[in-house]
Amino acid sequence: MIRLLTLVALLAATPALAQLRPFTCVGAERLEDDVFAVPFARGSATLGVAGNAPLDAAADLAKEAQERNICVLGHADRTAGAETSTQLAAQRARAVANALASRGVERDRVRAEARVGAYSGRVSEPGARAVTIVVMPPAP
Repeated sequence: MIRLLTLVALLAATPALAQLRPFTCVGAERLEDDVFAVPFARGSATLGVAGNAPLDAAADLAKEAQERNICVLGHADRTAGAETSTQLAAQRARAVANALASRGVERDRVRAEARVGAYSGRVSEPGARAVTIVVMPPAP
């Protein structure tokens, strides 16, 4: 009973997160329009200066097209092992989602996901050390 009360108190003290809009990022990596690549240094989840231009462009488009949701797909190579790579990809995606929010994009329009192993090597994809921002097409 004490554990339950502690959990309830903890949850009550935690700020509420934005409710996600109902959308999915399945298939987002196959889209080629309105896709932006944010590069990262090997093994890092810290945004660098090179990421500012694609972040600004994606945020501007997202703010112009309020009806469109945004998928943020974090990538990482598997050199550090599957679990560590997945964590790094998720950290990168979270960093980009937060950067979009700081640029005025509503957080409930953004879904951040790790996509380790989803990189197929196509020329249009950013590689294993980047985050792909996909401004999704409007829902039908």
